[in-house]
Amino acid sequence: MKVKRTPDERFEDLPDYGFQPNYAELQNLRVHYLDEGDAGADPVVMIHGEPTWSYLYRKMIPIVFAAGHRVIAPDLVGFGRSDKPEDRSDYTYERHVEWMRTLLFDRLDLSRITLVGQDWGGLIGLRLVAEHPDRFSRVVAANTLLPTGDHSPGPDFEAWRKYSQEVPDFSPGKIVSQVSKIDLTPEIRAAYDAPFPDDSYKAGARVFPMLVPTTPDDPAAPANRAAWEGLRRFDKPFLKAFSDGDPITAPHQDTFDVVPGARDQPHTTIVGAGHFLQEDRGEDLARVINKFIESTPS
Repeated sequence: MKVKRTPDERFEDLPDYGFQPNYAELQNLRVHYLDEGDAGADPVVMIHGEPTWSYLYRKMIPIVFAAGHRVIAPDLVGFGRSDKPEDRSDYTYERHVEWMRTLLFDRLDLSRITLVGQDWGGLIGLRLVAEHPDRFSRVVAANTLLPTGDHSPGPDFEAWRKYSQEVPDFSPGKIVSQVSKIDLTPEIRAAYDAPFPDDSYKAGARVFPMLVPTTPDDPAAPANRAAWEGLRRFDKPFLKAFSDGDPITAPHQDTFDVVPGARDQPHTTIVGAGHFLQEDRGEDLARVINKFIESTPS
């Protein structure tokens, strides 16, 4: 497997991202994660999606660890400060799940986890919840889904998938800016582009939309169907915190009502936010998470 590693200087002086980097070696890949707050506290694991990285959580991390929690925010393989395999075929849904399982359980040995999963952070994180429920205390699902390919993801997702494969300049900063409800400064857009000096670093970012199961015979479909069976038995607190302005995931949020732990929870709509609600209303989402943890002690 040929791997690219983004030079460290690309991450210098990014706005509001003064966190200490941490690394773990996973099967000859270096994976980056943030680890902030009390090391002895129960962890809140924040997993990003496509095409962002842990920078997306910069507004939320200080608020959550200030409430006494430990915050772990990894960069998925192919994103952020994590290594980036060069060949698109090196990326599969199953590998992403296994990379995160290895980091969170084998390397960091986390338990009593509160998962915060948005976009692919949910597609990957919810698989871990279903397959390893004893590791988790609660879940916050934010603008995400867990598709099996048995139903269409909708026209907005199909348009995004087409765009991701055809646009000549695949710029995460431009993508985040285009769907945000707030104006992003050039410096913030550049921070989202920082992990990708050129297109040779973007194999993972380019292929990610194609890994979402959209047909029943997708390679990831059986494992996701099995994950839904696990979620139908998950009786720990499960909160939906979707935004009011995301056409891609909004139609899917009611699918989580089958999770026993979702019953009688104060499901929340984050107002004034698009798909990347962490960017638009990160402080609001962080306060929702803190309140949810406080109201559902392990």
